[in-house]
Amino acid sequence: MTEDILKYDFKEGLPQEFEILQMKQLYAEFKAEITVAHRAEFYQVLWFQKGGSVHYVDFKPIVIEPNTVVLVNKNSVQQFDRKVPMEGKVILFTDHFFCKEASDVRFLKSSILFNDLFETPHIVIPNISSIFSELITALETEIEQQKDEYQADVLRNYLRNFLLLLERERRNQDFTEIKKGPDLDYIMIFKELLEHQFHHNKQVNSYATQMYITKKRLNLATSKVLGLTPKKIIDDRIMLEAKRLLAHSTTSVKEISFALGFEEPTNFVKYFRKNHLSTPLEFRDSFLS
Repeated sequence: MTEDILKYDFKEGLPQEFEILQMKQLYAEFKAEITVAHRAEFYQVLWFQKGGSVHYVDFKPIVIEPNTVVLVNKNSVQQFDRKVPMEGKVILFTDHFFCKEASDVRFLKSSILFNDLFETPHIVIPNISSIFSELITALETEIEQQKDEYQADVLRNYLRNFLLLLERERRNQDFTEIKKGPDLDYIMIFKELLEHQFHHNKQVNSYATQMYITKKRLNLATSKVLGLTPKKIIDDRIMLEAKRLLAHSTTSVKEISFALGFEEPTNFVKYFRKNHLSTPLEFRDSFLS
């Protein structure tokens, strides 16, 4: 038997695929579940109103100050602080809830809140927390109403405004803006394809062909914007998943190698050592020690 990373789907039976939770209540009722590595099939907006804790997203610690908002994309592996009880709000929503028109899809795919190419977005909002509180209250009030034909649209509009305010505030803080244009568009398409195919597709040519561009053009875009080759981006995504499974599950090296599209475990071990300068088991042992 192997124990994989805990993965949560959106709760069934709610009027909308949208929910607001009290962080303190979440911590009290589900401490054992949320303080170990887990991931979810939906977007999460975590508003930590109290500081002093550390939140982990894909091995990177985020030191929480009062009124810090952390944006967690779908399927990211996160872990709440075990030692410090939290206060704040958790907003959960799915693509199905938010994306009713093409403009909604474009908004989520282009937003710097869920598509940062460098880090997990976290924003300190001490100066405008009252505006956020009012929008949160409006969302909480609406979700408690009897479901009708207007509710989903009202909630989406409030949520969209909430996210727009967050995005504006993030741009006013320490944020590296990437110039919009074809290069960035190609990178976002490439990363979306990669997210769905990295388990079995490691060939740059294959991704470029699907994008109707040459391998050289794709390399130009990623090198110019990120300073990375497409091959390096593919390797980084595979290594991230390998590290997730090694650190947060009991899945064997053999099973991980097959899950990531390697025909032989020895090939995976060589690949891992090349990209991390250690074997998979050495990485697992160092993480657990």
